[in-house]
Amino acid sequence: MTETPTVSPPSIITREDGATIAYRATAGKSPCVVFLTGLHSDMDGAKALALEAFCTARGQAFVRFDYFGHGRSSGAFEDGTVGRWASDGAFVLENLTEGPLVLVGSSLGGWIILLLATRAPAAVRGRIKGLVGIAAAPDFTRDLMEKELSAAQREILLRDGVLEVPNCYDPGAPFTISLKLIEDGRGQLLLDAPIPFDGPVRLIQGMADDDVPWRTALTVQNRLTSKDVEITFVKNGDHRLSTAADLARLERTVEALLNTMG
Repeated sequence: MTETPTVSPPSIITREDGATIAYRATAGKSPCVVFLTGLHSDMDGAKALALEAFCTARGQAFVRFDYFGHGRSSGAFEDGTVGRWASDGAFVLENLTEGPLVLVGSSLGGWIILLLATRAPAAVRGRIKGLVGIAAAPDFTRDLMEKELSAAQREILLRDGVLEVPNCYDPGAPFTISLKLIEDGRGQLLLDAPIPFDGPVRLIQGMADDDVPWRTALTVQNRLTSKDVEITFVKNGDHRLSTAADLARLERTVEALLNTMG
């Protein structure tokens, strides 16, 4: 009889307000690769695990973690905001990493890596040397979420402060949008002005993505001040980009970027 391998619990770090962040860190050479997840996702997703295995095989330092209200971190999702999750990211970078960094962000994580590269404290911001965005979704609370609400949904959100919406990935488990999330998002917008990051950026975007329009990648590219921005469009790629071919492409992209950094 084959026994199921025991998975050790994640490490925990506590923030100043008592909230806890679950994480897994692998020691290795610099730069450290840090993976930032999507909305309602967690650090045990396919892309995070594939990147961890890739970095381990390469001897590269790697960190993955759960935002506030996600996975095994503390807090309720409804109390989270983009600003809070970006703050979690900055806390992780400051306390769990050293030296140069390459940030890899999926969907929401793609927005957060841009926020960290441009608005994190200077000591952290200066260590971010490269970015990889997978279906990066900056400004989605305004451009996707808020714009798609019907008049009736807006009324409920304003009245109750929360709104349940269908979950296309799990029809039996709708998720909640909070007014707090929408309002905070207005202060985190990036695409209305230049994005002042001059390091290399790689964007991977599915053209069959039903959540993030593929043209968003072009807008991000045009807003970035960096001269070194490359987009890989995947004709049949969906939002998750988690097939075996997608994961192999992600690994190749990260490897090529790391190789340019010595």
